[in-house]
Amino acid sequence: QERLVESGGGWMQPGGSLRLSCAASGTIFEISPMGWYRSVPGKQRELVATQFNSGKTNYKDFVTGRFTISRDHTKNLVFLQMNNLKPEDTAVYYCNSVPPRQSWGQGTLVTVSS
Repeated sequence: QERLVESGGGWMQPGGSLRLSCAASGTIFEISPMGWYRSVPGKQRELVATQFNSGKTNYKDFVTGRFTISRDHTKNLVFLQMNNLKPEDTAVYYCNSVPPRQSWGQGTLVTVSS
């Protein structure tokens, strides 16, 4: 059964760091590229970071150099290291395959403010 559980969000001051984790259960997540998405009210959910099975990564311009996606294939975990956080990074963050499955986890809220 497919299941995604995100954790690690919280409040952080601008310039700080957070590390998000995602436990992905299901064969499809073991063989698919995985990504981190984020959602803010009034905007469509957007993909911000992708890791392909080759290990290659891809990032949206606004997180390049600040966010790093990684995976632990042995434990089916996906991580997002977020450094130099900015107030505009405030969002609910989700992990999912790329392209995403229909079902999503509950997400984890990241709030960046002073």
